[in-house]
Amino acid sequence: MTPELDVDPGAFPCAPPADLDDSAVIVEHDWRSFQAVERMSNHWDRPGWSNQQRTYYWMLTFSNSAELLHRAEHCQEALQHLGMDPVPADGLHVTMLRVGAVDQVSQPQVERLLNLAEKMPVSEFQLLAHPLAGSRGAVRFSLSPWRPLIHLHAALSACGRQARVPGGRPTSAFRPHLGVAYNNQERSAAPVVDAVAQLRSLPPVALAIRSVDLVELRRQGRTYRWETARSLRLPPVTPLSTASP
Repeated sequence: MTPELDVDPGAFPCAPPADLDDSAVIVEHDWRSFQAVERMSNHWDRPGWSNQQRTYYWMLTFSNSAELLHRAEHCQEALQHLGMDPVPADGLHVTMLRVGAVDQVSQPQVERLLNLAEKMPVSEFQLLAHPLAGSRGAVRFSLSPWRPLIHLHAALSACGRQARVPGGRPTSAFRPHLGVAYNNQERSAAPVVDAVAQLRSLPPVALAIRSVDLVELRRQGRTYRWETARSLRLPPVTPLSTASP
């Protein structure tokens, strides 16, 4: 059973799409939500974050997806005149879940978390990355379907509770996305929305999600960098039996 997503003023979009599986519904919902933004904020204006901070996160990473890297670079070049901070090719990611600051999570907790995650009832799955929409602080690909991502988030959250790590936002507030460029100033959203609209006819990129990474994340200037603590392979989907009774 899929966990319920709630309306959350701190999430973007605040309300989830009406259908978690229909790509057209998800993409349109993301776009309408971005069109409704009047002012964009500085993504890097985040109290508590510094270049010295190190935090464990669960992420999906895409350094081996040449088509995604090419599509992201194409979008970044088209938006270059806006002066945003492009996500580097080796920095494309989907943030799944915060685990906790490195100084608040012990090594035994990390090992227990990894052991639990290895037994998660989540198999590998497929996604589509759709150009292009945005939020109050970034330009980003929409992802579809949401359902397997929600199941993965909920499973990772359950592992975190058992390992007693600080954890992050609940699954009910999860809004999956894949950032392309971060907004670095307060500005009117209209010029950004207009520029992004020119890229929405690009076809989606297919992504095979076969692993999830526990990383030690840091900010380095105006980008995110990380060291991978462990990459956990998701088991392949078990084919349905076709044997006769």
